[in-house]
Amino acid sequence: MINFENSGDRLNSGSPFFKFKMKKNSMNKIKIRMACAGLVLGSWLGLMTLNQQALAQANWKNKNTTGSPERILPLDPAVRTGKLPNGFTYYIRHNEEPKNRVVFYMANKVGSVLETDDQQGLAHFMEHMSFNGTKHFPKNELVNYLQKSGVRFGADLNAYTNFDETVYQLPLPTDNLEILKNGIQIMRDWAQEATLDPVEIDKERGVVLEEKRLGMGAQERMQRQYWPVILNGSRYASRLPIGQEEILTQFKPEVIRRYYHDWYRPDLQALIVVGDIDVKQMEQTIKAKFADLKNPLKEKVRTKYTILLTGKNQFIAVTDKEMSATVAEVLIKHTAPKLRTENDYRQCIIHELFNQMLSQRYAELSQQATPPFVQGSGGIEPFLGGLDAFGVSVVAKPGELEKGFKAVWRETQRTKLFGFTQTELDRAKQAYLSQMETSFKEKDKTQSEAFVKQYLQYFLNAVAAPGISKEYQIAQQQMPGISLFEVNALTKTYIRETNRDILVLAPNKDKTALPNEATMNQWIKAVEQEKLEPYNDEVNKAGLLSAEPLPGKIVSEQKDAKLNITTLILSNGVKVFLKPTDFKNNEILFSAFEPGGTSVYIDADYQSAANAAGIVANFGAGNYDLNQLQKFLSGKQLQVQPLISDRIQGFKGGAVPKDLEIALQLLYAQFTSPRKDTAIFRGIIEQSKASLTNRGLDPVMVFQDSVSAILGNYNVRRTGPSIEKLDQISLDRAYAIYKERFADASGFTFTFVGSFDVNTIKPLLEKYLGALPATNSHEQAKDLGIHIPPGKIEKNIYKGSENKATVRLVFSGPFDYSLANTIQLDALKETLEFRLLERLREDEGGVYSPSAQASSVKYPHGRYSFVIAFGCAPKNVDKLIASTLNEIRKLKTEGPPQGNIDKYKAEERRQQETQLKTNAYWLHYLDTQLQNGDALDEQDQYASLLDKISPTSVKNAANQYLSWDNYIRLVLLPEKTQGQP
Repeated sequence: MINFENSGDRLNSGSPFFKFKMKKNSMNKIKIRMACAGLVLGSWLGLMTLNQQALAQANWKNKNTTGSPERILPLDPAVRTGKLPNGFTYYIRHNEEPKNRVVFYMANKVGSVLETDDQQGLAHFMEHMSFNGTKHFPKNELVNYLQKSGVRFGADLNAYTNFDETVYQLPLPTDNLEILKNGIQIMRDWAQEATLDPVEIDKERGVVLEEKRLGMGAQERMQRQYWPVILNGSRYASRLPIGQEEILTQFKPEVIRRYYHDWYRPDLQALIVVGDIDVKQMEQTIKAKFADLKNPLKEKVRTKYTILLTGKNQFIAVTDKEMSATVAEVLIKHTAPKLRTENDYRQCIIHELFNQMLSQRYAELSQQATPPFVQGSGGIEPFLGGLDAFGVSVVAKPGELEKGFKAVWRETQRTKLFGFTQTELDRAKQAYLSQMETSFKEKDKTQSEAFVKQYLQYFLNAVAAPGISKEYQIAQQQMPGISLFEVNALTKTYIRETNRDILVLAPNKDKTALPNEATMNQWIKAVEQEKLEPYNDEVNKAGLLSAEPLPGKIVSEQKDAKLNITTLILSNGVKVFLKPTDFKNNEILFSAFEPGGTSVYIDADYQSAANAAGIVANFGAGNYDLNQLQKFLSGKQLQVQPLISDRIQGFKGGAVPKDLEIALQLLYAQFTSPRKDTAIFRGIIEQSKASLTNRGLDPVMVFQDSVSAILGNYNVRRTGPSIEKLDQISLDRAYAIYKERFADASGFTFTFVGSFDVNTIKPLLEKYLGALPATNSHEQAKDLGIHIPPGKIEKNIYKGSENKATVRLVFSGPFDYSLANTIQLDALKETLEFRLLERLREDEGGVYSPSAQASSVKYPHGRYSFVIAFGCAPKNVDKLIASTLNEIRKLKTEGPPQGNIDKYKAEERRQQETQLKTNAYWLHYLDTQLQNGDALDEQDQYASLLDKISPTSVKNAANQYLSWDNYIRLVLLPEKTQGQP
């Protein structure tokens, strides 16, 4: 797996167009967000590689801003660390979240940047080969063994390669000593015992090439052009981890063996072990197992590559016929700061506060009545090669790049001239400390994976990992002293006129209208010469609610001691299910639903109905517009989101216990006092139209829309988004529908799961849920008869220029909905996926990640769908589909091997063990049971029903559900193949 992406945000393929979010998400770019707190904001891609031993020393170094000496922050005392004589490092921590589990990570300070010219792509190829034969697990036995142990390939067992590191991950159960012992042996094999069998190498070439093929497209083509520019021609520009196709196809085994021998060595490796284990015993095992690892006799120097700052400004504009938006980005590069000392940590907090405040200002621009762009963002973020950057980006409306760019740069310039306000800083501080407090309260409920990632960055990039207790202490101590002057000073440091790159990406059709470097510089200069006013931080000092709710009463209460569920009925008819848990210390999740949804409206109203919740939520609630609401919620840990789907209306949300009342206030406001704003509505529609203008240029979107339309039998409610559909949305109708859907609470069912006391929460439920309006209409959802069409359908969609194809094979039909049958359907999916992985990937080398997905519904009628998906070369489509259908025929005639049934059961049992200890699982489970009208204790039957799965039962399921009578074949092919036989 390549741990590197460069893809812009995309719109959802179907309704609703709008999904309300309390926080604005910035566009995915080549950068990854900078990190301060290990548990809260841990950085995955570190800033730079430093001497590991420096962190272990507690020498006095550096000077903080007061001039007093400062120590390097020590490693979290809860982790045991050591280094063997051969240089191999280990980190071990006992943690029981989850119970009876351990997570192993094997970290290597090596990646694609170390490849020689004839090895490009082999760092990543080596990662693949570690799964294709080691000393103790030849060929594919490693994956096979782990699957039998309940470890899922891809989801649990995985690895990644980037420029500077290669990391392997393996989660295992610890209640089976044999599995744990073999797990340690696997880590030892990964360290230095890959067999690199030439036969296996040749088999894996196709798999890696197919992984490379999946990444092909407009983004990748444009990246190849701008990458050398923004990386200043450094080594990183010529060492993309996926490598060169010619090399991947033709390299000799000795070339990858040379890379393996040079770089997979103990002085560049660390084993991280966190979980429900005996630390002392694990340390002894590691010392015995890894002490004999050998470094090469003639060690190559592990060069720390960097990107040099040239002091020059650069510009590049790149177009592509499949690019669906016009994007401009300014990157001002700097040497990245270290994160090793308490003062470093303090500076990192300042960066985070700066980013929070700047992000909020851009969010306000997007919430204007006439937003100047589709999306705008900015902030200080990590880059590569020891650099970070202040970046500003804009996704422009068609034909309005100048307007959009000037809008984002104007806000940047305003910040540089006048800085932030004290009220903005106070809110940002409050939000930061609130996040830290939440993590601190969960310190004994933290998942092992979170600790592993901290220690991974500690080893790879010398990022301090003192532990959440120390981090929270530092934040509390430092926050009061962080001044507005310090935060505002960052603008002078980071927003400079040197080392500035300007990047413009656009569709080919807009090429002649794009600005050149001189024009972009003129735009910047014009903004800087404008007479700007300081930012006015308007804060609504009124309360969220205009009046206190009139509380209802609990009229009925029942307790199910076995399930630990209390059921309440309130005086207005609202039903509440309460399941307190101890899975988390500081988490409450909730949901609500009532039958109805968009199904009760005619097609002419559908677009207004499907988008009503998202639109109205973007107006704010109660006394606050959206901007005022975001400011009010700053520092509070909660989320409340209204929804109107096909068959229900309701809410999803969550809060920390101390903010639960605020969450219920917001829910009450969204329920009873939604806002209506004509100007904002027009801005939303305008922005959405701009987003859709070039959607048809993107092959992925075209295929996705085609699949949705075909599987929805071309019903208007299932076809993809369009400007014509946006024109059908009426503000008055959407607002009226929203009010109608939430006019009667008497049919609502609420579910709360998490860290609360039943008696403590009751008064809040009476006050806010009991006060919701009730008319006792008890409306039901309607059957619209929309489902996947029966019969045989074959359709090719021709779009795109890359030599790649996407395949979807779909089976569907009536379904006798029950827990037993859903488990059987899932077993069929998994056992077929095992075979597709073995045949299409491992045997034929024709795909990277084939998948099968199965879903079922009970209402309005029991139905199932079964979808097989993979990407491949166009020339291999028919062959691979034939192989897939052949495997289905085998399932129908022979059934699956018993070994695959055993794998499925092992994976399911292990997954259930951990899922049953999460609030999210129980909220989803209770929601599903309540909406379907099924018994809440049905979960108790799961284990016995799972035991009944057998080769014969799966064979029968294959014959029932994978019928040739209802078979749809959909294939995306490049345009150049259209009309070819």
